[in-house]
Amino acid sequence: MSRNVEYAQSEAKRMLDLLLMPEDQVPAADKARIEQDTVENFANHINKGWLKYRKSMTEAGDFASVEWTGQGSMLTDTRGREFIDVLGGFGLYSAGIRHPKIVAAAKAQLDRSPQYSQEMLDPLRAHLGKVLANILPGDIQYGFFINSGTEAVDGAMKLAKLYTGKAGFIATEKAFHGKTLGPLTLMGKSTYREPLLPLLANVRHVPFGNADAVEQVLASAKQVGDGIAAMVVEPIQGEAGAIIPPDDYFPRLREICDRYGVLLIADEVQTGLGRTGTLFGVDHWNVTPDIICLGKALGGGVIPCSGFFSTAKIWECMEPNPFMHSTTTGGNPIACAAALAYINVLLEEDLAGQAKAKGEYILEKLVTLKAKYPNVLAEVRGKGLLIGMDFATDEMGWQFASGMFTRQVLTAGTFNNARTIRIEPALNISYELIDRMLVILEEVLVSINSDL
Repeated sequence: MSRNVEYAQSEAKRMLDLLLMPEDQVPAADKARIEQDTVENFANHINKGWLKYRKSMTEAGDFASVEWTGQGSMLTDTRGREFIDVLGGFGLYSAGIRHPKIVAAAKAQLDRSPQYSQEMLDPLRAHLGKVLANILPGDIQYGFFINSGTEAVDGAMKLAKLYTGKAGFIATEKAFHGKTLGPLTLMGKSTYREPLLPLLANVRHVPFGNADAVEQVLASAKQVGDGIAAMVVEPIQGEAGAIIPPDDYFPRLREICDRYGVLLIADEVQTGLGRTGTLFGVDHWNVTPDIICLGKALGGGVIPCSGFFSTAKIWECMEPNPFMHSTTTGGNPIACAAALAYINVLLEEDLAGQAKAKGEYILEKLVTLKAKYPNVLAEVRGKGLLIGMDFATDEMGWQFASGMFTRQVLTAGTFNNARTIRIEPALNISYELIDRMLVILEEVLVSINSDL
């Protein structure tokens, strides 16, 4: 297409005028046009495949569902239809959509300064580091803030190599750590790795939950002189479908890594900050990693914020040249204000405790439904509000996502497993909405079961 600056300016202004207009004054005709424009713009300027991939909308035959506003655990589209959100942005909305305290903190900082000068010391980033140091496991004390979970994992890999002087990593099958080239190397699924091979060298994969396999790899690496910097692992595998390891897995990983002089990196981008019913996923097993990665919920669902954090001893390798790892926008003041507000909400509202109680409540109901519809629902599992539902076939997984969507409940499958659906709502979702969701969930199971 050819350049058209005047048209670009008019289109930018048109959307901005709608955004600045009070919600109840936006004309229905303009919202209808947004629906049409959004589909066309995704097709022409983002990715045509995205329209086909949105599983629930595709299966429901409704490409025009365009998200417009949201609050708490409810989303509203441009047609005014309300959806119960039990997807939670794949863990982004741990405090719900537009939590007022988090939004207020971000707005207050925006009125002061939206970004840093890059030269003067910035108080919010330093203060966020202090606050996190006081809730992170063990003696983890220092951190680096960026924007996304994959950047956090990438930075953790870099820190591990810098500290140990070794190049190798161990990751797990079915793992998800992000899609930039470093974390993609750790990815445990061929679909995303194969088209981009070769990736980083010296990365070995072992089955998740199998500590013996980790020890065998480390023993072999030592025998032949291959240096392994770190083991990178999720406390509970999220994208693989809320896969929980045996209770002795993390304690054994800690002991094995110590014995072989290898760092243990916990990817808590999805499991951290209350999601699984404890402050951090590793807390279920009282294990302290050497490096921990956070993201998703850290920005309170308002501003992207992530980070990787470690001990004073390990962080010393970053001190001679603090620009060994740097970022322009990571840890910006608005993100740090939102993160501070999220941590305050997390502790003030006991979101971890809420996740534990509500997760147990939902799992109890799902176990009953599994017994009623065994030919449809094959397995349920989870900790806190990271819950996985395995269906008998991939097709049933698609049908379930579609059925929930047509009944105005937003959920989705996992990237790594089409037949697994995740229940991952805001940690402060009300029991009333949970019960409404469970009633609709059984309606969908009945519908799928009747087709058998």
